[in-house]
Amino acid sequence: MLVIRPIHTNDYPALMAIAKASGHGFTSLPIDEKLLRNKITTSMRSFASTVTEPGGESYLMVLEDNGQVVGTCAIAAAVGHDDAFYHYRLGKDVHVSDKLQIRREVETLTLCNDYTGASELCTLFLMPEYRRDNIGRFLSRSRFLMMAAFPERFSDTVIAEMRGVSDDNGDSPFWQWLQTHFFGIDFPTADYLTGIGEKSFVAELMPRHPVYVNLLSEAAQGVVGKVHTNTAPALSLLRAEGFTFRNYVDIFDAGPTVECQRQQIRAVQLSEPRHCQLHAVVDSAAQYIISNGRPDNYRVVRAPVELLDGDQVGVSADTLAALQLQSGDPLWILSL
Repeated sequence: MLVIRPIHTNDYPALMAIAKASGHGFTSLPIDEKLLRNKITTSMRSFASTVTEPGGESYLMVLEDNGQVVGTCAIAAAVGHDDAFYHYRLGKDVHVSDKLQIRREVETLTLCNDYTGASELCTLFLMPEYRRDNIGRFLSRSRFLMMAAFPERFSDTVIAEMRGVSDDNGDSPFWQWLQTHFFGIDFPTADYLTGIGEKSFVAELMPRHPVYVNLLSEAAQGVVGKVHTNTAPALSLLRAEGFTFRNYVDIFDAGPTVECQRQQIRAVQLSEPRHCQLHAVVDSAAQYIISNGRPDNYRVVRAPVELLDGDQVGVSADTLAALQLQSGDPLWILSL
């Protein structure tokens, strides 16, 4: 049975393998032993902590198949809590001459920290051989069960940064323009420095004034607000949950950031607390994402569920064992 659980110290080799497999542009998992081990430590501390409001917590989870780690997902409780969190905000500059009867609207990119304090869905990665049978959907939506069960741990606004366009070598058309005119370092280097928390160069070298989009190279203009091919399915899933693009893009590859109010996320609204009962559930019963609702030993599975009277649901012995629950314990369910 596939099980999502908090990452542990002994998962480091698997996390490093995922970091290497994720490729360029996956900033949240840099190929750096110290940083990855720190992410594991921070996550373990976050799950173990008592929280009344979101802060610097980060919840990193792994997808396990019979003891083998095959994917990851995470939620950052409040971005920008410990360091600056940058975006470009897409806006318009309007130029009008009544005398000449000329009107021009020009798109601009302005550096900002507008999403500081928002919760972020991040670090979603699934090994290629598991990108089937709605496993990616299960992994992504599992995070909304956690938000529903523990609202005090997360902000009212939830965002997700979508990976922007880059080629197989990690070259981004948007960054190439910035590199030429301002930075002088390639995209993989800038991406890596950000991933390890070295962000001072952004404030030091990023254009201090709004950038006119029509002055970018044609290739750079063409990728503003666009997602990497591999990221398109994740974006579609989030849109179905109510996430929308509010004209914020990544400062490196110009990929879109989408947002939604936590209580307006479809899966959060549909997640329900129930009590489990040991039950002979047939395989043809409806599949649900099921959480044990225990932050100190958080576990999520997908399995058949039979809806019983009141707030009772029937689950199999295998499901109870995977969730480490006993009959009668509370749990949370979400239709797959």
